[in-house]
Amino acid sequence: MYGKSEDRDDYQRVPRPLAAMARDLPDGHHIPAHRHRRAQLIYGTTGAITVVTGHGTWVVPATRGVWVPPGVTHTMSCTGAVRMRTLYIEPAAATALPTEPTVVSVSPLLRELIDEATRIPVEYAPDGRDGQVMALLLTELAPRPVPALHLPAPDDPGLDGLCAAIQRDPGGHWTTAGAAAHAHLSPRSLQRRFAAATGMSLTHWVQQARLIHAVILLARGVPVSAIATELGYATPSAFTAMFRRALGTSPSAYFAEQRGA
Repeated sequence: MYGKSEDRDDYQRVPRPLAAMARDLPDGHHIPAHRHRRAQLIYGTTGAITVVTGHGTWVVPATRGVWVPPGVTHTMSCTGAVRMRTLYIEPAAATALPTEPTVVSVSPLLRELIDEATRIPVEYAPDGRDGQVMALLLTELAPRPVPALHLPAPDDPGLDGLCAAIQRDPGGHWTTAGAAAHAHLSPRSLQRRFAAATGMSLTHWVQQARLIHAVILLARGVPVSAIATELGYATPSAFTAMFRRALGTSPSAYFAEQRGA
C-alpha cells in the first residue's frame, strides 16, 4: 500500500529509526505468533484488534494502540475490517517507552501523524519535512493513562486451565467456589494464588474477560441487548452500567466515538 512493502520483515533493518506500514485486513484475519527485533505500535483506524503475548491479552479500538517492545512474541487478530497502521521503531529510539506491552492512547494528532508516516518513503530524508514528521511522531508516542482492556496471563501453570475456561465462557456463573472446584483448589487457596498470579481478584479478571468479549461482539455489530444476555446480565442496563464504570462510556457510544474520530 502507498507503494511500500506489506511484509513486516522488510521494516526491521531499514536505515531510519522509524518505519511505518499500512495494511488493510479483513474480519477474522489472524497473524500467528511472531516477534520483531524492532519495537512495534499495533494500531488500526477501524474495527478492533486483539493482541496476545505471554503477558496477557489486549483488545483496542481505533482510539488506542498496543505497544509491543522489541523481541516480545505476540499474535494479532482482527474483529471487523481493520485498516492497520503499524509503526516499527529501532530499539535505540524507543528507550523512553515501556519495556512491557501496554496500551497507548492515540490522540487525534498522533492518529494523523501515523497515517502520514505510512505514506512517507522508508528511506526518508532525516533533515527534510518527512524527517520532521517522524521526529514529531516519536515525541507524541507517549503512553497516557487510559482504561485498558487487558487480561493478564496467570503466572501459575495450575491456573491456566481455569483461565482458559473463563475465556471460553465469559458469561458463565463463575463463583469463587465453582472456580476453585474447576482448579482443584480450596476457595481460599484459589483467591490467594489467583491474585498472586494475575495481579487481579477472580471477580475483576472475569469482568475483564467479559469486557473483552463484549468489545469483540460490538465490533461485529451485535446488539447490546444480545451481548448482555450472552454475558449473563439480567438487563441491558445492568450490562451498560458495568461497561460504563470500566471504560468510561456506554457500549453504544464506544464504537460510535471511534467512527466519529
